[in-house]
Amino acid sequence: MGGSLIPVYNAKRFFNFSQTMVLYMEPLWNPSPKFIAKTRLLDLMSIINENFGKTISDYHSLHLFSITHQNDFWKTIWKETKILGKLGKVTLENQEKIVDAKFFPNSYLNFAENCLINDRPPQEIALIAHYENSTSQSICWGELKRKVSSIQSSLEMAGVKKGSIVAGFINNTPEAIIGALATLSLGGIWTCCSTDFGVASIVDRFGQTKPKVLFSSVSVTYNGNKKDLTTNILEIAGKIRSIETVFVCGKEYEQTKRVLEENTKCNVVAFTEAESNNQISVPKFIPVEFNHPGFILYSSGTTGIPKCIVHSQGGSLLQLVKEHQYHLDIKAGDKLFFFTTTGWMMWNWLLAALASEATIILYEGSPLHNGCSTLWDLCDQDNWNIFGVSAKYLSLLKKKDFYPQQKNDLKSLRLLLSTGSPLAPELFGFANSKIKKDLAVGSISGGTDIVSCFMLCCPILPVYSGEIQCAGLGMAVDIFDDNGQPLFNKPGELVCTKPFPSMPLGFFNDESKELYTKAYFQYYPNVWHHGDLAERTDRNGFIIHGRSDTVLNPSGIRIGTAEIYRQVEMLPEILESLAVGQIKNHDERIILFVVMQEFNIFSEKIRKKIINQIKTNLTSRHVPSVILNVPELPKTINGKIVELAVKSLINKKPVKNLNILANPECLKYFEHHPELND
Repeated sequence: MGGSLIPVYNAKRFFNFSQTMVLYMEPLWNPSPKFIAKTRLLDLMSIINENFGKTISDYHSLHLFSITHQNDFWKTIWKETKILGKLGKVTLENQEKIVDAKFFPNSYLNFAENCLINDRPPQEIALIAHYENSTSQSICWGELKRKVSSIQSSLEMAGVKKGSIVAGFINNTPEAIIGALATLSLGGIWTCCSTDFGVASIVDRFGQTKPKVLFSSVSVTYNGNKKDLTTNILEIAGKIRSIETVFVCGKEYEQTKRVLEENTKCNVVAFTEAESNNQISVPKFIPVEFNHPGFILYSSGTTGIPKCIVHSQGGSLLQLVKEHQYHLDIKAGDKLFFFTTTGWMMWNWLLAALASEATIILYEGSPLHNGCSTLWDLCDQDNWNIFGVSAKYLSLLKKKDFYPQQKNDLKSLRLLLSTGSPLAPELFGFANSKIKKDLAVGSISGGTDIVSCFMLCCPILPVYSGEIQCAGLGMAVDIFDDNGQPLFNKPGELVCTKPFPSMPLGFFNDESKELYTKAYFQYYPNVWHHGDLAERTDRNGFIIHGRSDTVLNPSGIRIGTAEIYRQVEMLPEILESLAVGQIKNHDERIILFVVMQEFNIFSEKIRKKIINQIKTNLTSRHVPSVILNVPELPKTINGKIVELAVKSLINKKPVKNLNILANPECLKYFEHHPELND
């Protein structure tokens, strides 16, 4: 099947781009015809050709079909990914007005059912959890179903039903997965945050959504430091009066349970006891509308109180199985790891891989607690197929001259994924040569707003350093200038011009969709505006230059901060950096803050080296007016650098929402520099 499609994929003819372009920049990685022939993407092309009389023979033709024949495409995805549920006659209504578009309005399914009901042997492993203390836990498919069934019974006893909101203040452990699936199985709505969030941050989020039930870990350990969470749980339950039941999660739950029972009016349930009190082997699944709420995620809160973003069960499921099965080429039994906390959308992304019959890998704790080889040793131990981390983690490995291929076999690893921030070109090469020879590298980009990706990897396309391979299937991604005109080879605003299933249902308590419309559809009429500064290349790949709300604008020239970071952080003396604009004399000048690597000291020599690096590899416009050394940068609890806080500070404006910062005390390092007043 599909043999006639294979010859299209060769270095000289790739999608009819000129030989000049191909020779100018050779691919870092190229899929072999043998590899391509076995991909699910090739099967999808053949099915579409057969069913709709098309002659699609390459990815970009398939992508064009997916955004110009949305009804046919998304119905095909439903059927070919074997979504369990009732498929209605209407695929997409109101498609001409993107904010009001609705996919599968007459269809029904259940997210948890699609994650749990399959043909995998009951004794086959569905989930592996690793902890930084070198312990681990494996759960097979049969046991996972039974545990979900048990927690489902306890949730029903707590009054959870269709539409009930259940929250998790919880570590990245099996309890989080089981709690989410049990909630979704009843038609409930799951919302969660990591245990490194402070009480104020939790109240800012859960205080808006008012959950009925709270799952909470009793302690958290990171880099060898253990913290008891009993006081946090008490405060959360005391300030969020909607919470009626608390499930305490963790082996050492007795004391926390006793304290909560004595000091709150909540019903307190030990997760360990609840998951073993029911012998029903398979949970029941309540069918819900495709567009019934399934998840509430939260924006970072850098510009105000966090937005509560409501995602549907169906839209999240359909979008993510498409990404997993066609962009990552996940097949039943594959092992997928992504280093994430429960407070990041990549946790939801990982959860959904169960619907593609993959074994998902969790890791709780510091990825470096046992040295740089921690995760790579586990990759060898479990035979992971897909390994996902942040760009910052890869940068740190490179800085430390740690090369996994020197120590680890990684024989099963076929794809390395990276997201969280733009992946610098040199890190593509590092992964492809120093992690594992000829390893495919997939840079992916999307966000909490869509709980999925706009642009990501593709198993039948070559990988070019510094580029995300393609726009996702069904995603009408474009780059616009300020007048709404498409741009090529030039930075502009990342947009999506047509609806897609994982668009949010809206924001919680925003029935008129006024805030939702303002957030995404105000910049360009009837077009999703994402807020990233991005660029489309001649190959229809993409480069992310950073958030457009932090774009530097000296003398009217728009500069993405990611461009500067790539250059500065190539220097071995620099650990990380932050660039912001400061208004001076009715213009904006660039201020660069750098954190030095351990045992390195900032000096005039280093300053000149930074300037030369930027000027040589970018332009003189990119050169900062001021370069300052600070001991650390402000970051969110999820580890993202907060440029806006520093920009506000040095421009004498109030810093909003200090409680989103994991280290707010570091802001003192950005004040009172004489150079900033010159």
